[in-house]
Formats: sequence, C-alpha cells, structure tokens
Amino acid sequence: MNITITGGTGFIGRKLEERLSADAHKVIVLSRSRGMRWEPMKEEPPAESLSSADAIVHLAGESVGQRWTPEAKAAIRESRVQGTRRLIQGLSTLSRRPAVLVSGSAIGIYGDRGDETLTESSTPGSGFLPELCTAWEREADLAEALGIRVVKLRTGIVLGKGGGALEKMLPPFKAFVGGRLGSGRQWMSWIHIDDLVGLIRFAIDQPLSGPVNGTAPNPVTNAQFTRELASALGRPAIFPAPALALKTLMGEMAGVLLESQKVLPKAALNAGYRFRFPELGPALRDVLGG
Repeated sequence: MNITITGGTGFIGRKLEERLSADAHKVIVLSRSRGMRWEPMKEEPPAESLSSADAIVHLAGESVGQRWTPEAKAAIRESRVQGTRRLIQGLSTLSRRPAVLVSGSAIGIYGDRGDETLTESSTPGSGFLPELCTAWEREADLAEALGIRVVKLRTGIVLGKGGGALEKMLPPFKAFVGGRLGSGRQWMSWIHIDDLVGLIRFAIDQPLSGPVNGTAPNPVTNAQFTRELASALGRPAIFPAPALALKTLMGEMAGVLLESQKVLPKAALNAGYRFRFPELGPALRDVLGG
C-alpha cells in the first residue's frame, strides 16, 4: 500500500513511518525538513506526494506544547486549519484519490469536563483547544465530498520513548521531586504509542469513519498517573505542583495539564480494535524499560 504521512518527522509520524516501512508499505513523508518538502501554511502539498497514495495520514501542525502567546496560538491554529484546507485542495485536483484520510485531532475538543465520561458522541467544549479542534475537523470533513473516507483521530496523551508528553514529565521524577499536578483529581486520557500506531493502521484498513478517540480504555486521574509513573521509575511522588505555580510558569497552556477529560475509545472498541496496553502500569513499564 502507498501511504503518505504529513508531519512525518514528529514523534507520532516517525513511529508510524517505521512501522509501516517494516511491513513493506511504501511511505512518502511530507514535512518542512525531510522527505518531500511542504509548507502547510503557504501551499498545497506537491501533487506527486498525493497522486499515488492509497491512504493519507495527516499529522502536520505546530506543537501545542509551548507557552501560548498570541503569536503561538495563531500559529497552532493556522498550521492545522489552513494546513488541512490546503491538503484537501490538493486532493481535489487529483483524478485518482486515496480511499481514506486519517486526519489528526485531539481530545482537547471536549474541553474541561470533570468526571463526565466522554465518547465520540459527546459535544465539544469551549475555549481555545475545543474551538481549534472543531475547526480543524471541519476542514478534514470536506474530503468526504471528494469520495474519501475520513477518520478524525482524537489523540490523548501519547506515551512512548524518545518524545511526546512523557519525555517532559520525566525529569522532575528522576530528580526525586515529582508529584501530582494541581488537585490531582483531573482525569488523564492516555495511549501507548504502539496502540496509537496500531489504531491508525486499523483505521486505514477497517471501514471506520468520523471521530475516533485515540485513547486507551482505562483513563486515570492525575494522582493515579503520577503514582504509577513514580512506581515505574522507583521514585517517590510527594512534591505536588500547585495549579497557581503551573499557570505562572506556563500561562494559558497550563490548562492542558489541569483540565479533566475522561475519554473512552468507544468507536475503536466497537469496531474490534484490541489494545496491547489497556492498563497504565504495564504501558509505563514497557516505555521505561522496567
């Protein structure tokens, strides 16, 4: 199968490319630095990167993991909304189009929801990330009019070696000063990188469409997460980070860490996807080599 990955140099894109190439798929990477060059906010992708594709996996976008200045928020939004729009425009010019588009999104679409159990049928929340994700998904939906099956993958906190959220969480725990964030009662919806890659491949091969939550079936509270992480590292988890300190340090972006999202992957489970790492403890031990 010929598969084109946008944002293929990112944490998820690299792992996906490795797995697809190992399974003898032909992979084209679109990025600003490697493979075929694409500037998502300036131009449509090169036609040759799309014309032979059987599937597109669209992961390109400015990192959310930074301080949200007005300039950063504009770049985060435009890279996703305008980038997806230009991708669809490029696909619309083809005489032969891919069968499926797996377009990145995020569980940030649900906003801060406390203890509410969230599935793909739950309504979007309010605020920067929910509004961003809603606009992002709306652009991806335009591919349906081109006869392309669209899967909107709403990814949670991705756990894996060499990148992602976990890499930023590890230093304080390794230095024996890790602990819960804020109250610790907020829900964290996570997924092992192997399952996220597996779910992308599953979405390409199976007749899934619409939103699909890219999270493991057992979300945990932040307090539970920090206890499991500390245990996997053989470290204590006794130094909480107060919400005010996080907001002072990180600004508005601290909301990503403090908001509560208890998300279940109902669409994936109903379609028959079997998670390799449904529980947090084994997932962390696998990632950390314990």
